[in-house]
Amino acid sequence: MSDENLTAPYMEVDAELCKGCLMCIGVCPKKVIEQSKKLNSASYHPVYYAGQGCLGCGMCFYACPEPGAIRVVKP
Repeated sequence: MSDENLTAPYMEVDAELCKGCLMCIGVCPKKVIEQSKKLNSASYHPVYYAGQGCLGCGMCFYACPEPGAIRVVKP
């Protein structure tokens, strides 16, 4: 793992809280959020961080209507 990956921001999704509304996907400037094909326990298709490229801007966090479903980490 490179040093850049150790300090790069990223977002985390609590798949059990996510209701798959996709509002976070629409506001992500880097388009690094995708919807899972798997269902969570409430039968929603949650989103997930698709990999590198998160800016740590928090747009996904602010767009999400479900408290606690998204967390932005800036190491």
